[in-house]
Amino acid sequence: MRLLIAGLFLAAPLFAHHSFASSYFMDQRTKIEGTLVEFNPRNPHSFVQVEAPDPKNGAMVTWSIEWRSAQRLARQGISNDTLKPGDHVIILGNPGRTAGEYRLHMLGISRPADGWKDGQAVQ
Repeated sequence: MRLLIAGLFLAAPLFAHHSFASSYFMDQRTKIEGTLVEFNPRNPHSFVQVEAPDPKNGAMVTWSIEWRSAQRLARQGISNDTLKPGDHVIILGNPGRTAGEYRLHMLGISRPADGWKDGQAVQ
C-alpha cells in the first residue's frame, strides 16, 4: 500500500501545468513580423504558427507561438475566424529556452492591415 501511495505522489507532477518560466525567458522579448500559417485555438493553450525571419540570420522559419486557452480567447471575442492563414501579423513574445527552436510565449499580436490587436502593444 505504501508503494502505491508513493507512486501516486511521484506521478502527480506529470499531470501538473507547466510553468511558463521553465519553457520561456520571461525577462526577454522578441518581436517577429510575418505571415500567419495556422491558428489553432485549443485548451489548455492555443497556438499560432507564423512564417517569419530568424532574427540572427534572416532565413525564413516557422515560429510556434503559445497563446491563451481557446475558452479565454473566446471570452475576449477571438474566434476561429479572427485570424486567417495569409494574414500579415506582428507578434511580441518571450523566446523559448531551447536553442534552435523557434518558439514564443505570446505577449501581444497585431494585424496592421485593419489595426486589430490583442495583448501588449506591438508596433
